[in-house]
Amino acid sequence: MNVTDSSVSPISRAWLAARSLFWTIVFPGFFAGYLPWRFFGLRSAVVDVRVPLHGVALLLICLGTALLAACIFEFARSGRGTLAPVDPPRVLVVRGLYRYVRNPMYLSVTLIVWGEILLTQSATMFGYWIVWFAAANLFVLGYEEPALRRQFGSDYDRYVAKVGRWFPRFGAVKRSP
Repeated sequence: MNVTDSSVSPISRAWLAARSLFWTIVFPGFFAGYLPWRFFGLRSAVVDVRVPLHGVALLLICLGTALLAACIFEFARSGRGTLAPVDPPRVLVVRGLYRYVRNPMYLSVTLIVWGEILLTQSATMFGYWIVWFAAANLFVLGYEEPALRRQFGSDYDRYVAKVGRWFPRFGAVKRSP
């Protein structure tokens, strides 16, 4: 069953959508929006679409935002949960971008922040991304992966064998018939 099934009430779908939106604002909104805006010069960046670097920056931000939205939608649709550790998917999500990498949300936020780095041309913003990504990696290794292994057991182990943490493994592991 997924949240698009007719057996799921409209109220349940609306509640899941509201929770997903809330946690999107709390987590990626904070790390890719508020902090860069408040502390790393994003608010003073002047966007000029005639500047090729700014065009690439906007493309990265839009692409990262679209990919992040797709991941959040997939967590709700397939997993019946949100991106928050306190409200995680109840089903292991292996569809959509999760077929290619295990952590596409973090990679989507990375695209957004890289776009912001190009807009601000700030070494401090780049340093922020390094610290953020290191912290995200430690969180994935120290909390997320052990929690997923406890929750989903051998299903998660098979998923890990097929799908890379940060980089796709195209053709690395053959799918069983």
